[in-house]
Amino acid sequence: QATKEAGEVAGLEVLRVLAEPTAAALAYGLEKAQEEKTILVFDLGGGTFDVSVLEIGEGVFDVKATSGNTNLGGDDWDQRIMDWLVTQFKNAHGIDLSKDRMALQRLKEAAEKAKIELSQVMETTINLPFITATPDGPLHMEQKLSRSEFERMTEDLVQACKGPFQQAVKDWGGEVAKIDHVILVGGSTRMPMIQDLVKGLTGGKEPHKGVNPDEVVAVGA
Repeated sequence: QATKEAGEVAGLEVLRVLAEPTAAALAYGLEKAQEEKTILVFDLGGGTFDVSVLEIGEGVFDVKATSGNTNLGGDDWDQRIMDWLVTQFKNAHGIDLSKDRMALQRLKEAAEKAKIELSQVMETTINLPFITATPDGPLHMEQKLSRSEFERMTEDLVQACKGPFQQAVKDWGGEVAKIDHVILVGGSTRMPMIQDLVKGLTGGKEPHKGVNPDEVVAVGA
Protein backbone atom coordinates (compact mmCIF):
# COMPACT_ATOMS: atom_id res chain seq x y z
CA GLN A 1 0.00 0.00 0.00
CA ALA A 2 2.85 2.40 0.86
CA THR A 3 4.43 1.78 -2.55
CA LYS A 4 1.10 2.51 -4.27
CA GLU A 5 0.64 5.73 -2.29
CA ALA A 6 4.22 6.84 -3.04
CA GLY A 7 3.51 6.46 -6.76
CA GLU A 8 0.32 8.50 -6.45
CA VAL A 9 2.14 11.24 -4.48
CA ALA A 10 4.67 11.36 -7.35
CA GLY A 11 1.77 12.02 -9.73
CA LEU A 12 1.63 8.55 -11.28
CA GLU A 13 -1.53 6.60 -11.99
CA VAL A 14 -0.79 3.31 -10.20
CA LEU A 15 -2.52 0.52 -12.10
CA ARG A 16 -0.99 -2.30 -10.04
CA VAL A 17 1.99 -3.05 -7.83
CA LEU A 18 4.41 -5.74 -8.96
CA ALA A 19 6.25 -8.09 -6.59
CA GLU A 20 10.03 -7.57 -6.82
CA PRO A 21 10.86 -11.22 -7.71
CA THR A 22 8.26 -11.11 -10.52
CA ALA A 23 9.78 -7.87 -11.85
CA ALA A 24 13.24 -9.49 -11.81
CA ALA A 25 11.96 -12.44 -13.84
CA LEU A 26 10.26 -10.07 -16.31
CA ALA A 27 13.59 -8.28 -16.85
CA TYR A 28 14.90 -11.52 -18.37
CA GLY A 29 11.78 -12.11 -20.47
CA LEU A 30 11.06 -15.38 -18.68
CA GLU A 31 7.31 -14.87 -19.07
CA LYS A 32 7.78 -15.82 -22.74
CA ALA A 33 8.63 -19.44 -21.85
CA GLN A 34 6.52 -21.96 -23.75
CA GLU A 35 6.32 -24.51 -20.94
CA GLU A 36 6.05 -24.15 -17.17
CA LYS A 37 9.29 -23.05 -15.48
CA THR A 38 10.50 -22.62 -11.91
CA ILE A 39 12.58 -19.55 -11.07
CA LEU A 40 14.63 -18.85 -7.96
CA VAL A 41 15.33 -15.20 -7.15
CA PHE A 42 18.23 -14.55 -4.76
CA ASP A 43 18.02 -10.91 -3.61
CA LEU A 44 20.82 -9.55 -1.43
CA GLY A 45 20.35 -5.80 -1.03
CA GLY A 46 22.11 -3.25 1.13
CA GLY A 47 20.17 -4.05 4.30
CA THR A 48 17.89 -7.02 3.61
CA PHE A 49 18.00 -10.48 2.07
CA ASP A 50 15.21 -12.45 0.36
CA VAL A 51 14.93 -15.71 -1.53
CA SER A 52 11.80 -16.38 -3.59
CA VAL A 53 10.64 -19.30 -5.70
CA LEU A 54 8.28 -18.51 -8.57
CA GLU A 55 6.48 -20.70 -11.05
CA ILE A 56 5.49 -19.41 -14.45
CA GLY A 57 3.03 -20.87 -16.91
CA GLU A 58 1.19 -19.28 -19.84
CA GLY A 59 2.73 -15.89 -19.02
CA VAL A 60 1.41 -15.89 -15.43
CA PHE A 61 3.81 -15.67 -12.48
CA ASP A 62 2.96 -17.32 -9.18
CA VAL A 63 5.22 -16.61 -6.18
CA LYS A 64 5.22 -19.98 -4.42
CA ALA A 65 7.50 -19.22 -1.47
CA THR A 66 9.55 -16.41 0.03
CA SER A 67 11.97 -16.42 2.94
CA GLY A 68 14.57 -13.95 4.11
CA ASN A 69 16.41 -12.02 6.77
CA THR A 70 15.55 -8.35 7.28
CA ASN A 71 18.83 -7.83 9.16
CA LEU A 72 21.29 -9.16 6.59
CA GLY A 73 22.66 -7.25 3.61
CA GLY A 74 25.67 -5.76 1.89
CA ASP A 75 26.03 -3.20 4.70
CA ASP A 76 27.10 -6.06 6.99
CA TRP A 77 30.02 -6.87 4.68
CA ASP A 78 31.02 -3.17 4.74
CA GLN A 79 30.83 -3.17 8.55
CA ARG A 80 33.24 -6.11 8.78
CA ILE A 81 35.84 -4.20 6.76
CA MET A 82 35.28 -1.11 8.93
CA ASP A 83 35.71 -3.10 12.15
CA TRP A 84 38.86 -4.71 10.75
CA LEU A 85 40.33 -1.32 9.77
CA VAL A 86 39.58 0.11 13.24
CA THR A 87 41.33 -2.89 14.86
CA GLN A 88 44.36 -2.68 12.55
CA PHE A 89 44.75 1.05 13.22
CA LYS A 90 44.31 0.63 16.97
CA ASN A 91 46.97 -2.10 17.04
CA ALA A 92 49.39 0.08 15.05
CA HIS A 93 48.80 3.47 16.69
CA GLY A 94 46.83 2.91 19.90
CA ILE A 95 44.03 5.17 18.65
CA ASP A 96 40.39 4.02 18.49
CA LEU A 97 38.86 5.49 15.31
CA SER A 98 35.41 4.15 16.24
CA LYS A 99 35.09 7.14 18.61
CA ASP A 100 35.75 9.62 15.76
CA ARG A 101 32.62 10.42 13.73
CA MET A 102 34.43 12.02 10.80
CA ALA A 103 36.94 9.17 10.57
CA LEU A 104 34.09 6.62 10.72
CA GLN A 105 32.31 8.24 7.76
CA ARG A 106 35.50 8.01 5.70
CA LEU A 107 36.03 4.42 6.80
CA LYS A 108 32.45 3.54 5.78
CA GLU A 109 32.94 4.94 2.27
CA ALA A 110 36.36 3.26 1.95
CA ALA A 111 34.97 -0.08 3.17
CA GLU A 112 32.20 -0.11 0.55
CA LYS A 113 34.69 0.86 -2.16
CA ALA A 114 37.05 -1.95 -1.08
CA LYS A 115 34.19 -4.48 -1.08
CA ILE A 116 33.24 -3.50 -4.64
CA GLU A 117 36.87 -3.61 -5.83
CA LEU A 118 37.41 -7.07 -4.31
CA SER A 119 34.70 -8.44 -6.61
CA GLN A 120 37.06 -7.60 -9.50
CA VAL A 121 40.59 -7.92 -8.07
CA MET A 122 42.34 -10.23 -5.61
CA GLU A 123 43.76 -7.42 -3.45
CA THR A 124 43.02 -3.75 -2.82
CA THR A 125 44.67 -0.95 -0.85
CA ILE A 126 42.63 1.26 1.46
CA ASN A 127 44.39 4.61 1.51
CA LEU A 128 43.06 7.35 3.82
CA PRO A 129 45.48 10.25 4.35
CA PHE A 130 45.04 12.44 7.45
CA ILE A 131 42.57 10.00 9.01
CA THR A 132 43.33 11.49 12.43
CA ALA A 133 45.92 13.60 14.22
CA THR A 134 48.07 13.37 17.37
CA PRO A 135 50.07 16.09 19.16
CA ASP A 136 52.99 14.86 17.03
CA GLY A 137 51.14 15.45 13.76
CA PRO A 138 48.69 13.78 11.34
CA LEU A 139 48.32 10.03 10.89
CA HIS A 140 47.52 8.27 7.64
CA MET A 141 45.92 4.89 6.94
CA GLU A 142 47.26 2.60 4.26
CA GLN A 143 46.04 -0.95 4.54
CA LYS A 144 46.10 -3.83 2.07
CA LEU A 145 43.13 -6.20 2.06
CA SER A 146 43.05 -9.41 0.04
CA ARG A 147 39.92 -11.11 -1.25
CA SER A 148 40.79 -14.26 0.71
CA GLU A 149 41.07 -12.27 3.98
CA PHE A 150 37.76 -10.51 3.22
CA GLU A 151 36.10 -13.87 2.58
CA ARG A 152 37.53 -15.26 5.80
CA MET A 153 36.18 -12.35 7.90
CA THR A 154 32.68 -12.61 6.35
CA GLU A 155 32.33 -16.41 6.15
CA ASP A 156 29.55 -16.42 8.79
CA LEU A 157 27.55 -13.85 6.77
CA VAL A 158 27.73 -16.12 3.71
CA GLN A 159 26.61 -19.06 5.85
CA ALA A 160 23.68 -16.97 7.15
CA CYS A 161 22.31 -16.84 3.57
CA LYS A 162 21.80 -20.61 3.55
CA GLY A 163 18.88 -20.77 6.02
CA PRO A 164 16.45 -18.55 4.08
CA PHE A 165 17.39 -20.35 0.83
CA GLN A 166 16.64 -23.75 2.36
CA GLN A 167 13.44 -22.44 3.97
CA ALA A 168 12.14 -21.02 0.66
CA VAL A 169 12.83 -24.31 -1.14
CA LYS A 170 11.18 -26.28 1.68
CA ASP A 171 8.08 -24.02 1.65
CA TRP A 172 7.87 -24.34 -2.12
CA GLY A 173 7.92 -28.13 -1.71
CA GLY A 174 10.00 -28.98 -4.77
CA GLU A 175 13.55 -30.18 -5.33
CA VAL A 176 16.50 -27.89 -6.06
CA ALA A 177 17.20 -29.90 -9.23
CA LYS A 178 13.79 -28.78 -10.58
CA ILE A 179 14.76 -25.06 -10.53
CA ASP A 180 15.09 -23.93 -14.15
CA HIS A 181 16.39 -20.39 -13.73
CA VAL A 182 18.35 -18.52 -11.06
CA ILE A 183 18.27 -14.70 -10.94
CA LEU A 184 20.55 -12.56 -8.78
CA VAL A 185 19.21 -9.23 -7.50
CA GLY A 186 21.10 -6.53 -5.58
CA GLY A 187 24.64 -5.20 -5.96
CA SER A 188 25.93 -7.49 -3.21
CA THR A 189 25.33 -10.53 -5.44
CA ARG A 190 28.34 -9.39 -7.50
CA MET A 191 30.62 -10.70 -4.76
CA PRO A 192 32.30 -13.92 -5.94
CA MET A 193 31.65 -15.52 -2.53
CA ILE A 194 27.89 -15.02 -3.03
CA GLN A 195 27.94 -16.26 -6.62
CA ASP A 196 29.85 -19.36 -5.48
CA LEU A 197 27.34 -19.91 -2.66
CA VAL A 198 24.34 -19.68 -5.01
CA LYS A 199 25.96 -22.07 -7.49
CA GLY A 200 26.70 -24.49 -4.66
CA LEU A 201 23.15 -24.33 -3.30
CA THR A 202 21.53 -24.81 -6.72
CA GLY A 203 23.68 -27.74 -7.83
CA GLY A 204 25.99 -25.69 -10.04
CA LYS A 205 23.28 -23.82 -11.93
CA GLU A 206 24.67 -20.70 -13.65
CA PRO A 207 22.64 -17.59 -12.70
CA HIS A 208 21.33 -15.18 -15.35
CA LYS A 209 23.85 -12.37 -15.78
CA GLY A 210 22.69 -10.08 -18.60
CA VAL A 211 20.94 -7.39 -16.53
CA ASN A 212 22.68 -5.22 -13.90
CA PRO A 213 21.63 -6.72 -10.51
CA ASP A 214 21.18 -3.19 -9.09
CA GLU A 215 18.63 -2.39 -11.80
CA VAL A 216 17.00 -5.71 -12.62
CA VAL A 217 13.80 -5.05 -10.60
CA ALA A 218 13.34 -1.58 -12.11
CA VAL A 219 14.03 -2.89 -15.64
CA GLY A 220 11.41 -5.63 -15.22
CA ALA A 221 8.82 -3.27 -13.77
